[in-house]
Amino acid sequence: MFESLGDRLQKVLHKARGYGKITEDNISEMVKEVRIALLEADVNYKVVKEFTNKVREKALGEEVASSLKPGEVFVKIVSDELTELLGGESKDINTTGNPAVLMLVGLQGSGKTTTIGKLGNLLRKKYHKKPLFVACDVYRPAAIDQLKQIGKELGIEVFEKGLNNPVETSKEAINYAKENGYDYVLIDTAGRLHIDSELMDELVNIKEEVNPDEIMLVIDAMMGQDAINVITGFNEAISLTGVILTKLDGDTRGGVALSVRHLTNVPIKFMGTSEKMDGLEEFDPKRMSGRILGMGDIVSLVEKATEAIDEEEATNSIKKLQRGKYDLEDFLSQMKQIKKLGPLENLIKLIPGASKMGLNKVKIDPKQMAHIEAIILSMTKEERTNPSIIKASRKTRIAKGSGTSVMEVNKLLEQFENYKKMMKSVMNGNMKLPF
Repeated sequence: MFESLGDRLQKVLHKARGYGKITEDNISEMVKEVRIALLEADVNYKVVKEFTNKVREKALGEEVASSLKPGEVFVKIVSDELTELLGGESKDINTTGNPAVLMLVGLQGSGKTTTIGKLGNLLRKKYHKKPLFVACDVYRPAAIDQLKQIGKELGIEVFEKGLNNPVETSKEAINYAKENGYDYVLIDTAGRLHIDSELMDELVNIKEEVNPDEIMLVIDAMMGQDAINVITGFNEAISLTGVILTKLDGDTRGGVALSVRHLTNVPIKFMGTSEKMDGLEEFDPKRMSGRILGMGDIVSLVEKATEAIDEEEATNSIKKLQRGKYDLEDFLSQMKQIKKLGPLENLIKLIPGASKMGLNKVKIDPKQMAHIEAIILSMTKEERTNPSIIKASRKTRIAKGSGTSVMEVNKLLEQFENYKKMMKSVMNGNMKLPF
């Protein structure tokens, strides 16, 4: 989402780092470029004006004048102000209830029901909590069936009473959750194509009956600035505690994410990063600011790796590399674990300095990884364990079995040997990785 904005801001900051001395003239030039970048990203003009005024004011202050590296100070000012614009500190979800009741609201098409599934999955995997889904969207055709299907896929129970009154269903669900040891109750409320009094009345009635710990609005980040009006409308009626932005993996300009907190005072708590059930992340303003400005997000990278990669298997692979015993079986195993982390180009962008090395522009064809996997799977166990025995006739057989060419088999074997040498060199301290 923020790729275009990030590129523009990173160019401005790169220029700032080159200044031996910051003057009023070059500050004005840099602030102007920042303003244009934000406006082109569809950030609200009032937000842009206030943001750039703060940056200018701080950049002209004593902290820059007395600094040995004024360019670096300007970069820090922009980073700090961007973090503040995104909300400052990350806001945890309220867990005081027993069970904690989370009420998700939103317009139709925002991805509310899918987000219920993602949130339940995150609560269970990361916090080891037991969630219960509650189907209260009795108006949209197949909404209850959709939630039941998601529940079945995740192994999470769905409480539903068909087309019964949503207020009564919510009340019964909480009693059921208490009796059966559930930690969280996630209520999927009805949506509309637009805000109307009937929708709001129902949401107010549910709120008054169940007294939720959290009322979070699920909103499509691709709505643009109209999202601010939607957030304001819901907030005035039912007092939102947070926003969940969906479709941040889309190609929209991202202005709404930079405008929400400042204009509505409602914090962004989660963001949808893919359509998969693990595609929901807690929103951290500082980390998001780092991503936008090309400083990476190593914390998110480590979190993703911790969730997907088997620690024991990874340790064994490292030991094998050190002993020179690493083979194609290990390589295949590592590939399968890496695939669990999601698209590789998205992971590369989280590496600090990725944009400087041009890695943020890397496009990795998933078909290429599939070809590599097919080639290795077409080998015998002996060939995977000892690739040196793979000569011409074996290569022909492997190519036919994998639907590839002998050239591709040769390329894989060559890349594998180079990878082994490089990783062994890194671990022996003879070579440093570029980040």
